[in-house]
Parts: sequence; structure tokens; C-alpha cells
Amino acid sequence: MREEDRITEAIIGAAIEVHRQLGPGLFESTYEAGLVYELKLGSWKVERQIARPVIYKGVEIEEAYRIDLLVEDKVIVEIKAVSALLPVHEAQILTYLKLSRRRIGLLINFTVPLLKNGIKRFVNG
Repeated sequence: MREEDRITEAIIGAAIEVHRQLGPGLFESTYEAGLVYELKLGSWKVERQIARPVIYKGVEIEEAYRIDLLVEDKVIVEIKAVSALLPVHEAQILTYLKLSRRRIGLLINFTVPLLKNGIKRFVNG
């Protein structure tokens, strides 16, 4: 099993546990904190709310975007608490993957009755 697959499997398991404990209907920040807690329990390296710059025509735009979670410096996790995922949410994570030069991303929407229906995996390139 590839390392990225092991990481995404751990993230999904942790997200399911957070959803099981908290249920739908809370703020994104609540799910984010719970997910960080669960992943750290599993000894995964997790960075939270990483502000990243963008170079636009040779000029650096500081804090142009913010990654919710970066696990093991490989997998981006974008957390949502919305009634439905929209194409703009998918575009967001695909752009984050491209700009950060990461290959794998998970888009997780916690406002669903069954969390497996709120998880989408994305591959850059």
C-alpha cells in the first residue's frame, strides 16, 4: 500500500470517528479541531491553517490561500460544513493541490447524515 493511501485511510477513519462523536451541524473549526486531535492520537504529523503565498506576475501575494490541514506533508484536507458540496469547493481543493505541488487531497463535508457520502478524494496530475 502506498504511503499516501495509508495516510488518506487514517484521515478518513479519524473523520468518521469525529463525525460519529459530534454529528452534523457544527462549525468547520469544530470538526477541524476534532480531526487534528484524532490524527495526533494516531501519531500522524498534522499542520493546521497553513497560510500560503502565490506568485502573480513575479509579485508574491502573501497568505493568498489557507490549507485547512496538511497531513504528513503529503495530503491536503479541506474541511466543509455545508448543506452540499459545490463545484467551487472541488475547484478550491484542486487549486490548492496545484499551487502547493501536492498530489492527494481530501474534501470532507461533515454536514451529512453518513460521512462516507461527504468525502471526495482528488489527485493532482
